[in-house]
Amino acid sequence: MSAAAPLAADHPDPPVAELIAARPHLKMHALDGLLLEEVPLAAVADALGTPVWVYGAGTMRARCRALAEALAGLDAHIHYAVKANDHLAVLAVLGRAGAGADVVSGGELQRARAAGIAPEHIVFSGVGKRADEIRLALAEGIGQLNVESAAELAIIADIAAAMGRTAPVALRVNPDVDAGTHAKITTGRAENKFGIPYADAAALYAHAASLPNLAPVGLALHIGSQILSPAPYRAAFARAAELVHALRAQGLSVRRMDCGGGLGIGYRNEPAVSLAAFAGALRGAFGALDLELLVEPGRWLVGPAGVLLASVILVKGKERFVVLDAAMNDLVRPAMYDAWHGIVPLSPVGALGIPEPVDVVGPVCESSDTFARGRLLPPLPAGARVAILDAGAYGAVMSCTYNARPLAPIVLVDGARWETIRARQRCADLWAGERVPTFLE
Repeated sequence: MSAAAPLAADHPDPPVAELIAARPHLKMHALDGLLLEEVPLAAVADALGTPVWVYGAGTMRARCRALAEALAGLDAHIHYAVKANDHLAVLAVLGRAGAGADVVSGGELQRARAAGIAPEHIVFSGVGKRADEIRLALAEGIGQLNVESAAELAIIADIAAAMGRTAPVALRVNPDVDAGTHAKITTGRAENKFGIPYADAAALYAHAASLPNLAPVGLALHIGSQILSPAPYRAAFARAAELVHALRAQGLSVRRMDCGGGLGIGYRNEPAVSLAAFAGALRGAFGALDLELLVEPGRWLVGPAGVLLASVILVKGKERFVVLDAAMNDLVRPAMYDAWHGIVPLSPVGALGIPEPVDVVGPVCESSDTFARGRLLPPLPAGARVAILDAGAYGAVMSCTYNARPLAPIVLVDGARWETIRARQRCADLWAGERVPTFLE
């Protein structure tokens, strides 16, 4: 069941002014219009056209710093979940801000290394790591492999033995805790594909400790994404702490607890998860256990730092449908999850118009190519430009070229500076790697 329906009832759509006021990295300038950090977004759209992604480096740094300050006093380390946004520039910003990386593929591992993140600060998660990915991780000397099954543990042990390496592993435990989030992004319930059943974890940990080419360093868990309450964390962490006590009672070494990520953000200005409450849950469960803690946020660090700029192509159906040049191939979250994203005009004058309910849609030939239904927005005539907010996570990284639509360019701003970090894809690039077989000639 979608989490969108009850949320809409509890949190009415905020007006444009409230959306901007709730986001300190955004500001509506009387002359320049909407700014991200200190850059007028209209200037980016003028230079590169639309659709175009824009990320704020200063915003990412500030959020990384705020999380680190909340965790002060704990032996805790931030590992950015690369899947949220894997652009090299984003990884470089966060890596230089002190974050390690949580990766879920060999490609993400190589991206993190290319961005300068040290191998010992990389954790490799995921339920189905291929043999070549495991070999790559061991060859690179990464800090930890999160093991999700007995079958995977055996594969890692065999590969490590063949390579003459010792693999640092943590067992990812499924605590059977409902994170209270969207069904498609929950990962910590018994029916989910992730992790080792809680009842099996102690025996498998003891088995891992008996194998010569494995070095069990601790436990891991991750219960889902877009979590807005500390309660699921407290429940999951309590179960993990019980398991730490049980393993140590057997004389087994447990020195690290990978606590996963999932910290939610307020897309509709709903209260985001409190960093203080999250840190309190960590302290309450693990504060007396002398453990190194890893936390792996993705969305929380980069989601609010990104916007997708789009232009209105036309308005149709007695002004019911506002058709943008951005589409579901650019930002798929509304089509996939019924996700809500704020929509704000770039023009300071346009933002002051009297709101009317409209459907904001894209040009792709799918009814699901819809960004908002019945959204109260100021008039948006043809040529008006808008920013789709909180699009820094699971946005460009999930884009595709459906309907032969080239990938949009990406810009990074840092204070008053900005630079293109990915050029707009050309149509010819879409088929550059394709071949017509000779037998069709």
